[in-house]
Amino acid sequence: MNVRFISITKPDITVDGTLLSPEGLIAYCARVSSPNQENPNYAKLLQFCIRHGHWSVFEMVDMTLEITTTRAIAPQILRHRSFSFQEFSQRYAKASAFETYEARRQDHKNRQNSLDDFDEATKQWFREVQREVWEHSYKRYEEAIEKGIAKESARALLPLNTVTRMYMKGSVRSWIHYFQIRCDAATQKEHRDIACAARDIFVQHFPTVAEALSWNASAVTQNGTHEPINPTAP
Repeated sequence: MNVRFISITKPDITVDGTLLSPEGLIAYCARVSSPNQENPNYAKLLQFCIRHGHWSVFEMVDMTLEITTTRAIAPQILRHRSFSFQEFSQRYAKASAFETYEARRQDHKNRQNSLDDFDEATKQWFREVQREVWEHSYKRYEEAIEKGIAKESARALLPLNTVTRMYMKGSVRSWIHYFQIRCDAATQKEHRDIACAARDIFVQHFPTVAEALSWNASAVTQNGTHEPINPTAP
């Protein structure tokens, strides 16, 4: 799993001789009906808009991230239809890697949850089985391509933990909604780690909005996974 910053809306307008920041552009557009449109102070305005649900102003600025994940998680991300996506195509390019998943026990009280309580022997067995399946599948995949079978057909031989890469572009409003849903414990852990890493990037580029939402950088546990802070902020 990897999340990388790609781009952000770059304002081309100055206020008092200073180029607006992306957050400043949000406020500038929000004040379209105000005689104080060029007011350089906007923290309280953005807080007010969030508190009272004036979400349309947050559609004025976009952010694009590059996400490396698996074919199992990609459909969950693509389900967020307010975003625009470009994904690595296995029709045109060869797959080349897989990601190892953790062995977690099914929580029978909550279908949206899994439990990290297996012994190390079981976890090791699951890692080895995944590698065994990948190596066998990838060997057959390469054989299919060597026989001239199209990549779009040969990819049917690959497991769901095959690595893919995508670009995800959305407005600040869309990202806020995405984080509220996907940084929550009800989201599959592999997807939640992506969402929390993406939110860490969001916090860096939209500090005023993040503060208004009571969001900080995610806490990182000893095993390197992300645990959300204030995941249900309004």
